[in-house]
Amino acid sequence: MTDEEPPAAEQLALIRATARKAKPRTWRGAQLAEGLPVARVLVDKGLLHLDQFFDYAVPAAMDADARPGVRVRVRFGARVVKGRREGGTLHDGFVVERRADSDYAGPLAPLAQVLSDEVVLTPSLLALCRQVADRYAGALADVVQLAVPPRMARAERDPSPEPLPAPAPPEPGSWARYATGPAYLQALARGDIPRAVWLALPGPHWPAELARAIAATLASGRGALAVLPDGRSVARADAALTELLGAGHHVMLTADAGPEERYRRWLAVSRGAVRAVVGTRAAMFAPVADLGLVALWDDGDSSHAEPHAPQPHARDVLLLRAAEERTAFLLGGLTSTVEGAQLVDSGWALPLAATRDEVRAAAPLIRTVGDADQARDAAARAARLPSLAWQVTRDALAIGPVLVQVPRRGYVPKLACDSCRTAARCAACAGPLELREQGGTPSCGWCGRPAADWHCQECGGFRLRAQVVGARRTAEELGRAFPRVPVRTSGRDTVLASVGAAPALVIATPGAEPVADGAGYAAALLLDGWALLNRPDLRAGEEALRRWAAAAALVRPAGEGGTVLVLAEPTLRPVQALVRWDPAGHAVRELAERAELRFPPVSRMASVSGPAGAVAELLALVRLPPGTDQLGPVPAPGGGERLLLRVPPGNGAALAVALKVGQVARAARGGGEPVSVRLDPTDIG
Repeated sequence: MTDEEPPAAEQLALIRATARKAKPRTWRGAQLAEGLPVARVLVDKGLLHLDQFFDYAVPAAMDADARPGVRVRVRFGARVVKGRREGGTLHDGFVVERRADSDYAGPLAPLAQVLSDEVVLTPSLLALCRQVADRYAGALADVVQLAVPPRMARAERDPSPEPLPAPAPPEPGSWARYATGPAYLQALARGDIPRAVWLALPGPHWPAELARAIAATLASGRGALAVLPDGRSVARADAALTELLGAGHHVMLTADAGPEERYRRWLAVSRGAVRAVVGTRAAMFAPVADLGLVALWDDGDSSHAEPHAPQPHARDVLLLRAAEERTAFLLGGLTSTVEGAQLVDSGWALPLAATRDEVRAAAPLIRTVGDADQARDAAARAARLPSLAWQVTRDALAIGPVLVQVPRRGYVPKLACDSCRTAARCAACAGPLELREQGGTPSCGWCGRPAADWHCQECGGFRLRAQVVGARRTAEELGRAFPRVPVRTSGRDTVLASVGAAPALVIATPGAEPVADGAGYAAALLLDGWALLNRPDLRAGEEALRRWAAAAALVRPAGEGGTVLVLAEPTLRPVQALVRWDPAGHAVRELAERAELRFPPVSRMASVSGPAGAVAELLALVRLPPGTDQLGPVPAPGGGERLLLRVPPGNGAALAVALKVGQVARAARGGGEPVSVRLDPTDIG
């Protein structure tokens, strides 16, 4: 968390000193610039043992262009033999400083080229990247690669628009439904730095509410940044901002725009022409001028975790920015993560929620069907859905569309023996067998081999049954049950942004639910709750509640006939939290259990995975902080083994430094199999 002390200067110096074993080679005879002839360069090589700056000579011809923050090209790894340069390869880099002298005693290699005179790596962005690299035990160059998009020359030549004047403070609008909502907007408009964990009410209003928070910040003369999990949610926030303020006050930073257009928009932000950004994960590094607000929507979504090294999470990056740049903070969602609950529990942020009366007015009616109910239901035994689900669907289709959430995509993604119910496995690789279409041949979900001659290894049976039913099979079954109703599917291959208000069946996998026009869905069926709840993950209950709430929030309120039916055991805590629409209470209880078990976010963890010998070698080189617990090792999903290291609160930075020093020492020895080190992994099983 942000209350940890930064890594000790002497520990970081040790990392840099170890890395200095790889010195830049010399080069003689260049005519150097006067005054500041040395350029300190961050070379784009994301290797931990090279995680330092290298000094290069600045030729006189490049003196004016080689400013701090610009992109350059340098020769790295060259050798000087008898006064001549040999070998080495050209690499891109960034000038971070101009100096009069160098720490390196020998003559310096010159800059090979200044690629652009555009300053893209500002001091504040460089400092943020260094903080993120240190927090996650990563290389600075890797973080800068995430923060600064690739150069597009044509976009750099195009001028950015003229900045617009600050808008007037917005009216509270639907923020009036929250007890402290109008006061939060007023604080933003005054230039204060309020920090809040916002539990949004179900319904379609949250994009407009987020837009008003951004507009209030712009009214104070400051910039604003909002990070959302996917392009569809960004598009909703973009539409709300455009409707509220008009065009020109903000930009969208998403991959859908394409590399050149996205870089053009990024440059408009970097140049100060635009002061508000809404975007997906990569926008967490957006160089907004005079930043006044950082906002994150739905921080439990796995899309906020960067898959590339060093795998930072958008929530942690924005927390660092809020603390270092002294900005307001808004963590919003339909549910609350344990990290959000911890921010409130520690007093770092305040809760921003509606009263119970407002919640009851906005939420749909939640009904449950448990295992015992389905066992007594003849319709549930004969078909996929219990009688209550058929009844709810039939009644709701008379007034509007019905959403059906199915946890698994495909047709029948998991098969089992019809006699003994043993999971059906591939004879070649032991992968799960699946059925990809009606009447098709079962095939392996891993290697793709057909299994027409399958037989059960346990009982010898030859008949297969569906163990898990996917979205396409569900659409097929419901289409037969309601033949006059159109059926639409939304999933990985085709994700719908919205559907009409006319009666229809909309089959969607979690996270791909489209918004229904008009009043919203008349009803929602949340099928196979066990598939979400039984995941072998510490966050299974939290994730199930988040997925259910996202679907239920698209349904019209109970007062307008909206009903949600969840097929899951009603006594389970996440199901009860959904029935009461009390996600904050669920997060508080989860946090209390994590504290008792000393699990994140109360403590910090690192995951170390790789071949057993390589993991043991790394641990032998690491001086772990006092009080470190070692959990494991256990077999890793991709082979090898995984070890979890847990430290008490306040020691996370020391753990990151220790692991980074160990990785540098291994690299300096040369050879050896790679070891993956991840700080704060989100997938603790």
